[in-house]
Amino acid sequence: MGTLTLSTEDVCETVITGTNEQGQFLYRTNTPFAFFNTTTIRKGREVIAEIEWHSWSSSKLRFNGTEVETQNFIPARGYLRRKYVFTGPDGRSYRWDLHRSVVVLSRNEEPRTEVARYHWATLGIIGRKRKATLEVSPGVAHMMDTIIITFIYVEKIRRDKERGPDPVP
Repeated sequence: MGTLTLSTEDVCETVITGTNEQGQFLYRTNTPFAFFNTTTIRKGREVIAEIEWHSWSSSKLRFNGTEVETQNFIPARGYLRRKYVFTGPDGRSYRWDLHRSVVVLSRNEEPRTEVARYHWATLGIIGRKRKATLEVSPGVAHMMDTIIITFIYVEKIRRDKERGPDPVP
């Protein structure tokens, strides 16, 4: 698997770097504070997607010249709504599984084949210090933009769920 490194664990404000056969590549996410928070995802200088976050209705995803509601493009599944399914550009079904300590992308078929895994950063108290990384199988490198876009979406959802509702002052 190829390893991508995140500059921070805040996927809405990070730089993601890695290398492939063509050399080094770079994704950047930015979410300026506004009434409607929108995360912009860039590959180099090109904007490849925007996620417009909504709390009470479906968020919106803009990419490849289209706008879709996330509930239609990458709907939540399962009893606890911690599985997110989407169709990749190769026409295959993929599923992100959100666990407490890891996020895993696999082909949504039996037998399940893992194609990406996110590792949180570690402080080095036990073991060595490590930055947050996303490992991606070379077999899905052709859809790296889609993996990055959907990863940003599901990891923010996971972090928000872990954080829970904001306390009322």
